[in-house]
Amino acid sequence: MKSVVVGFGGALPQKCIKNDELPASLNTSDEWISQRTGIKQRYVIGEGESTSTLATKAAKEALDFAKVSPNDIDLIVVGTTTGDYTFPATACVVQKNLNITNGCPSFDVSAACSGFIYALDVADSFIRTRKAKHALVIGADSFSKILDWNDRASCVLFGDGAGAVVLKAEENTDKGVQYCKIYSDGSYTDFLITSGGVATTQASGVVTMKGREVFKFAVEKFCDSFHELLEQNNLTIDDIDLVVPHQANVRIINKLIDVLKIDSKKVVVTIDKHSNTSAATIPLALNEIKDTISTNKNIVLLSMGAGFTWGAALIRM
Repeated sequence: MKSVVVGFGGALPQKCIKNDELPASLNTSDEWISQRTGIKQRYVIGEGESTSTLATKAAKEALDFAKVSPNDIDLIVVGTTTGDYTFPATACVVQKNLNITNGCPSFDVSAACSGFIYALDVADSFIRTRKAKHALVIGADSFSKILDWNDRASCVLFGDGAGAVVLKAEENTDKGVQYCKIYSDGSYTDFLITSGGVATTQASGVVTMKGREVFKFAVEKFCDSFHELLEQNNLTIDDIDLVVPHQANVRIINKLIDVLKIDSKKVVVTIDKHSNTSAATIPLALNEIKDTISTNKNIVLLSMGAGFTWGAALIRM
């Protein structure tokens, strides 16, 4: 049994903030941000918008693309660290918004920027073990709500958004999720962390990070997990048609291209449009290229996030 990707969706807030529209107090510029990050703009939620509204919109778009009815969904997994509430799970809110009344399990996974690949691995496991036939997998975050907007080093990097895919169980096919592996190393928890939390400060706190260390770790783990993926699937780099890395910083992506010696045309880059939307970056990027993905393509997804968490997936379209 394979998990075949049959639907893609994405959602962004209405408000777009370009680099030169950031507060003058940050003492920055479009040139400074673009050169160091590749980011040109970011989307930020406003009144009436939240992580769950973005996740719901992306889910609806993915369901429409897949031509799957909401009540055919028997699993919802949302990768997020910025849910609307401490509880219930964002996935349950999405279930309500979609009017799914079949009692399917719906829950969140928290792995920061690796949230989508973690959610994908969970959903794939459900389908492979025949516990689900149609799964909705979403990555959604509203990082604008946990940023220190006076900290130039962090606030220019992040934005809000959501992306979704629909997985369908299919037998006797060479398409679908071929491989998915997730990792974590808790010894790095202090390197990328918020300054608070519900059980400590009764507030979420704001993002703090050690940028150089995060950069180094991201490149290392992107490359390690990519090489392991090739080895485990008896593939060479020439067998890979597209790589969709987490969109954290264009310099990380360029370093990945350099170290792997992969054709840059095979690497999807959307950070200039969306900034770092945490768990949403990979599904948003997939949504961007959905109309250009042809059949018999090997697509690799690579993620890295706070924890540290990271992961890699191989999907055949």
